[in-house]
Amino acid sequence: MSTTEFTLDDLRRILLDGAGAEEGVDLDGDILDVQFEALGYESLALLETGSRIEREYGITLDEDVFTDADTPRALLAAVNAQLTTGAAAA
Repeated sequence: MSTTEFTLDDLRRILLDGAGAEEGVDLDGDILDVQFEALGYESLALLETGSRIEREYGITLDEDVFTDADTPRALLAAVNAQLTTGAAAA
């Protein structure tokens, strides 16, 4: 898939497709600065999310992205930076 921006809606869809959502967690709310752990996503779910992002967007994320990016806002920034870098290299 060729795109230049990874959005919060994209992240929500991939999180739900890959790991679902914990009961009582509203992913449609203001979650940009909520830590993934508080949203119910542990390391295994985030690894699956990363794999799905890589496959869908044709990018490779550094291994430390999910330890450094502990909120949706931080992950969006990391993915979009990679998309921008990849587009510049193309």
